[in-house]
Amino acid sequence: MVETKQNFESRLRVLTRKHRRMSNGHTTRLRGDGLIVVKPKRRKAQFPLKGALLVAFGFFAFKAFMLISLGELTYADRLATLQGGTIIEQGGAWVMQADPVTQAMVDFARTNLL
Repeated sequence: MVETKQNFESRLRVLTRKHRRMSNGHTTRLRGDGLIVVKPKRRKAQFPLKGALLVAFGFFAFKAFMLISLGELTYADRLATLQGGTIIEQGGAWVMQADPVTQAMVDFARTNLL
C-alpha cells in the first residue's frame, strides 16, 4: 500500500510539473502508432532589455550629474589625472569622458531643471 501511494505521488509530481510548463504553450504530435503526444513548448531565454536600458540611463545620468556638479573644467582636470594613471584608471577615464548622450542630458538639465 505504501509503494502504491509513493508511486501515485511520483506520477502526480511529474504531471504537475508538466502542466506548469504547458502554461507557456504546447505542441501536439502524432506518433507512428497513432497516439497523440502533447509536449510543452520550451521557454526562450529572454534578455532583460528594460533592466539594461535602465542601468544605461542611470549610468549616463550619473555622468551628467558629475559633470554638472563639478563643472566642466574641474571634470576635465580629473579626467586628465585619470588618463595619466594605471591601465584601470585610464579605462575609467575613457568610460567617464563626456559623450554626446551625457552632454545632451547636461544641456537638458541646465535649460529645464536649473
